[in-house]
Amino acid sequence: MAIKIDKRITGYEIAKEETPPVAESNVVHMHEKLERPEMLLGSTYKIKTPLTEHALYVTINDLVLNPGTEHEKRRPFEVFINSKSMEHFQWIVALTRIISAVFRKGGDVTFLVEELRSVFDPRGGYFKKGKYTPSLVAEIGDVIECHLKMIGLIAIEEDDEHRKKFIAQKRAELQSGQNENQSAGDQAGDFPSEAHLCNKCLTKAVIKMDGCMTCLNCGDSKCG
Repeated sequence: MAIKIDKRITGYEIAKEETPPVAESNVVHMHEKLERPEMLLGSTYKIKTPLTEHALYVTINDLVLNPGTEHEKRRPFEVFINSKSMEHFQWIVALTRIISAVFRKGGDVTFLVEELRSVFDPRGGYFKKGKYTPSLVAEIGDVIECHLKMIGLIAIEEDDEHRKKFIAQKRAELQSGQNENQSAGDQAGDFPSEAHLCNKCLTKAVIKMDGCMTCLNCGDSKCG
């Protein structure tokens, strides 16, 4: 149909066909009504503590959402904890069922890590590889955090180059200042046996250097 233009043309532009927004109606998100498939991808972690005679094995199974597409994601679906020791059987079964229910609910499940880490054993915690762990439940929280980082639910924080150089410098100064009376149990790269607990990373790696308490593990310093 022809259109007569009565006014003077002062400008123009080429009309473009609007691109409809990408529909995500076919994208499957995690929710509690999602049925369990026949196969899940699992990872098993071993926990050995001085509190139990036998090790605990924590298995976390993941559901793969939207496989083979750009929206493919792994999300935790269920958790199992097995051990030869029957001492903690009752509360472990209850804990795994609750955690699995939270996983299947979907959404942000990363809060579980801090909730589990805040559990303290009334008998006291323990040190493992120089790091203080307040309870067995807290160590299960550490395992869940490790798994969520592996599947991309928790971002991995990396120290900046300045902090890495600072820690490396302090360790080098410590090694150069060690005398010949070093005990046989102290190996290169280990933290000194007289080191104090760091309130930030909960590792026995805080020593006094240059008049300042400095952590050789995370670089935290009272002098800023």
